[in-house]
Amino acid sequence: MTAVRSGPAFSVHDIPFSTHGSWFGISPVVAEKTYAEDLHLVSHQNGMHAVLRLTPLLTGSGDRAETRIEATPSLLSWTGESGRIDLAYETPDTVRLRGSGGLDLGIFAAAQDLTPFSGTYFFRDPAADAHVFTSYETGRRYRVTVLSGAVAEAAGAQSLAGSDRGVVTTAVADGSWEIAVEEFEAARPSYASSATFDGIVSSACSSFAQFVDAAAPWRSSATPAAELAAYVVWSATVRPTGLVTRPGVLMSKHWMDKVWSWDHCFNALALAAGCPELAKDQFALPFDHQDSAGALPDSVTHSEVLYNFVKPPIHGWAHGHLRCRLPEPPSSTELADTYDRLARWTDFWLTARRVEGSALPHYQHGNDSGWDNATTFDPERVVVTADLAAFLILQLWELAALAGELGRANEADRWMRAAHAAQSALFDELWVRDRFVARGVETGATWSSDSLLDLMPIVLGEHLPEEICSILADRIKAHLTPHGLATELTTSPHYLADGYWRGPIWAPATVLIEDGLRRAGHDRLADDIGARFRTLCEAHGFAENFDALTGTGLRDRAYTWTASSYLLLAEAHVRRGGA
Repeated sequence: MTAVRSGPAFSVHDIPFSTHGSWFGISPVVAEKTYAEDLHLVSHQNGMHAVLRLTPLLTGSGDRAETRIEATPSLLSWTGESGRIDLAYETPDTVRLRGSGGLDLGIFAAAQDLTPFSGTYFFRDPAADAHVFTSYETGRRYRVTVLSGAVAEAAGAQSLAGSDRGVVTTAVADGSWEIAVEEFEAARPSYASSATFDGIVSSACSSFAQFVDAAAPWRSSATPAAELAAYVVWSATVRPTGLVTRPGVLMSKHWMDKVWSWDHCFNALALAAGCPELAKDQFALPFDHQDSAGALPDSVTHSEVLYNFVKPPIHGWAHGHLRCRLPEPPSSTELADTYDRLARWTDFWLTARRVEGSALPHYQHGNDSGWDNATTFDPERVVVTADLAAFLILQLWELAALAGELGRANEADRWMRAAHAAQSALFDELWVRDRFVARGVETGATWSSDSLLDLMPIVLGEHLPEEICSILADRIKAHLTPHGLATELTTSPHYLADGYWRGPIWAPATVLIEDGLRRAGHDRLADDIGARFRTLCEAHGFAENFDALTGTGLRDRAYTWTASSYLLLAEAHVRRGGA
């Protein structure tokens, strides 16, 4: 049995095996920071749920076989001394599997317990000549159809309460077997396909190759992680279903399986040049759930939209860059729609999040900033911060530019005046001697911290006074480790190696600061920050965040905004003539 392989190899312990458009992946990660011995079919409909356990078995004995697991974008394989099993996506909701030699495959419900409201029921469907699992958690069905070979065992069919449930597929005369596994809703016709397994693998190879050629045509030996970064983004993309109103790139097909309302901006920017429609969908997706006050949700996923927090208004900054990166400028209709949405989002900050008589808006919790537990928020949580003011200023400038292009001169003037007023207030109220401070809304107390968040006004770039910009650049240098920008000074008493925003390196802070420094003329420091982050990803992958002193990937290990940030920085490096 000859297998076709293409694309970068990766470990499924770090990155799930999936395909563009699918809501499920194949992975040993079955819950947050929880790894199973076997690979599972893990669905992200109605949340993250491990539905089926996939266990390679020795033919004859039924004992679990020791195998080596290998994965590329088009093919997942278990290889043991006595045989091999391959898995490939035929469509986003269907995988094909084949086995040869002395390896069978057990497909079992991941959860043994079945109650009236939880677990997985299992039965043989005589109408489809197949076995079906129905999952309460996902609200979907999973059908196993034998295409060649035979069912060696079917356990727990129609059983209730606690029981092993599943099938074991095995070879017959020719020494091989093949099955299809589908995820669907209430019903569909019996499985039928004329595609060969090798043809499915070849088609999957082509699909990924087309994507990576579009998303990263500039890649070379100088950007060795570009293809894997593209795979992380490609495989985490889901088709519109449930509350996901358009094709969406989840932050991960591990447990961070949502679209948060600032993460999406980095995915949109990375996709803009080569996949413009998908990029525009990423930017717009949270705005589809904008509430009556103009606020964006904290996050969107298949069956849940959360509004209890928001995320920072980086969308003006992101849209300005997005327009420059798109191969064709947005139409006037698109610009008008984006303008109206950005205006409502900005008005939310200027009304609902601004105390009467105050020039600057405030956060209500660190979660609103995206830097959930940064030390800036240790003294108080309801605070006016310089990063928020800076992001809002950039958004006001973008609105002024959009209003001008749309011929709305009075509105453009209003946004420009608001931008000037906010910028003046930022320097008058929050720049104290030689640093930006945060101010408690209730107490009026001010303080500074060792958090990189205090230095985020560097995003203002060319709008910053030169003296302030130089001070910020010097302080940013102090956060640089061999691997990148630590979010808390490593000498701080509050530094934690795995402290979320209290030390680890994060992609969005890196991209925002690198861009601000470059626009302010600090190219050498920007180059250094970009180079360290690229090297970090090339050595340690695309984790949610990284240990600032060792570079080790932390938390969710297949994070799309990290992959997209690598693609952005790598492309820019190549375009500047970097080797």
